[in-house]
Amino acid sequence: MKKSILLLFILASISVFSQDSDYGVSSYLTEGTKAPNTHYIGQAWLNAIIHDDEELGYNITKATFKANSTLDWHKHGSVQVLIIVDGEAYYQERGNKPVILKKGDVIKCEKDIEHWHSSTKLNDVTYLALYGGGQPTTWTEVVTQEYYDEVAEKLKSN
Repeated sequence: MKKSILLLFILASISVFSQDSDYGVSSYLTEGTKAPNTHYIGQAWLNAIIHDDEELGYNITKATFKANSTLDWHKHGSVQVLIIVDGEAYYQERGNKPVILKKGDVIKCEKDIEHWHSSTKLNDVTYLALYGGGQPTTWTEVVTQEYYDEVAEKLKSN
C-alpha cells in the first residue's frame, strides 16, 4: 500500500511539472534539413530556428557543413553575425585575406559586404547565423573547388 501511494505521489508530481504543450519550443540542436545543392559545394544542413519573425525583425539559422564544403560569394541586405558553435570554418570578405574561425568565435559581417564562409578542408562546422529578416541573400560569384583548395593550402601553413 505504501508503495502504491508513493508511486501515485510521484506520478502526480511529474504531471504537475510537465511541459505545457501551448508553448512553441524548438531546439537549435536539431540537425535540420539537408540543403539543396544551390550556391554551395559539398553537404549542408539548415535549421531555421527563427525565420521571418516580424516582431523580432531578424532570423537565426543553424547551419552545419561537412568538411570540404563551402558557400559561394554572397552578401546580405543587413548585418550578419556568425557564431561558431562547433568545428572550424574559413571566412573571407572581398578584398581581405581569409581566416580560420574556431568553436566559440563570433564574427560580424557588415551590410552589403561580399563574403563567403565554409567548413575547413578536414573539419565540419556548425554555426548560428543571425541576420535581418525579409531581405534575401544576394549570390554574386561561385567559389570554385580550386579557389577553396588554394585557401585551404594557404591557411594550412599559417
